[in-house]
Amino acid sequence: MSTATATARPGAVLADLLPASRVRDAALVIGGAVLTGLAAQVAVPVPHSPVPVTGQTFAALLVGTALGARRGFLSLAVYALAGVAGVPWFADGTSGAASLSFGYILGMLLASAAVGALAQRGADRSPLRMVGTMILGEAIIYAVGVPYLALAGHMPLSQAVALGLTPFLIGDALKAALAMGALPTAWKFANKR
Repeated sequence: MSTATATARPGAVLADLLPASRVRDAALVIGGAVLTGLAAQVAVPVPHSPVPVTGQTFAALLVGTALGARRGFLSLAVYALAGVAGVPWFADGTSGAASLSFGYILGMLLASAAVGALAQRGADRSPLRMVGTMILGEAIIYAVGVPYLALAGHMPLSQAVALGLTPFLIGDALKAALAMGALPTAWKFANKR
């Protein structure tokens, strides 16, 4: 498939610029899971919060956007299932489903599919649409992660918001800004080839 065909075809995402095959799709799904696991190891503790700042959410949203809804969801499903099965690649080298922050991982599953679906509609090709896509993805992650934190931590929702949302807003704005430049630039580069 030529680059012109991939970029002109409705529903194409960056991963579709590679020659199509089942092997490609499997490699992309596994690669996205590994990237998310590696990014989760970049973890900075937040004082008084059981949730660290990680590169995990950024990687999960980029995986969804670059791979599309189906492959992005499958990639995060592999990441979550392998982590539950004992692969130590959740934040700080942890694994299992007992963590107070496991809800964020569940949210990443949904968010990767949502941002992937938007990318398939061209949301990854302009900076403004990309920032909106990332904000929506982050909102989905928090919509699942914060209530999970409240339930698992036996705390009121207001406390979960204070511990698991508010400290992360500035970092999320920076992640959205990075994505705003990265993916549209990748498309511009691909279109010049």
